[in-house]
This record gives sequence, C-alpha cells and structure tokens, in this order.
Amino acid sequence: MQPTANNDMGATEIFRMPSPDSTVPDLTSAGARNRPTLAIVKGPETGALFVLKDDITTLGRDPSNDVFLNDMTVSRHHAKIDLRGMSSGLATIEDLGSLNGTWVNGAIVNKASLKDGSTVQIGTFRMVFHINSSRPARIETGA
Repeated sequence: MQPTANNDMGATEIFRMPSPDSTVPDLTSAGARNRPTLAIVKGPETGALFVLKDDITTLGRDPSNDVFLNDMTVSRHHAKIDLRGMSSGLATIEDLGSLNGTWVNGAIVNKASLKDGSTVQIGTFRMVFHINSSRPARIETGA
C-alpha cells in the first residue's frame, strides 16, 4: 500500500467494518432475540442458536425433537422446556428420565427454573438460556 500525501509513513491506519455487516448475522441482536433462546457454548455444534418458538420445547437425540442434539450422550427424549410461565418471568426445564441427567447451573435436576443466563448441560452440550432481551447476560463457559 502506498502512503498518500496526507499520511505519515509510519502512521497506523485503522480499518472499521461497515455497520451493519450483512455478511455476518448478529445472533444477539434484538431482532433475533424476540423469543427465548438456547445457545450452544460448548460441545458439538458450538455457536448454534435455537429460538424457542413454542410454549413447550423438547430436547433430545431423536430428530423429532424441537432441539435436536445429535450425540450419543443425549437420550432420545432427554428434556423439555416449559415457557408457559414466561409472562410472570418463569421458565422451567424438566428431565424426561434421561440416562445422563439434565444439569442447570452445575447441579443435576429433575425440574428447575431457568432465568436469563442459566447454563444447561445435556450430555456433551453446554447451552445458555436467554429470555427476551436485546442484551445477553454474561456467558460463563468454564473449563
């Protein structure tokens, strides 16, 4: 690159991406977050984002589940998330008798409340639950 008459030879040039960058979707923008979401932060398919569109969302290894988690550490019908209490700020997750269990914020649970930023571990998948929010909670991925 040739310096122009207005630039010093040793000056650092800063390149800024145009905003918005149409080549990279913003998965945390308000538009993508009008419903609760589960984001995979560790394990197979890291980076995948599931928008929870129904009041009851099923999770498991069977492709008929709303959230298909394709790994042998996940039971065919592993857990379900119930969003019917979201109007009062309450979402719950319930284990459906899985072999490896369902973990919320580091504790194995049969049924537990979910809040914005709750971590959910199902098999080798670590996910973060987010409610309807334009600003994501801090994600703690751990080791």
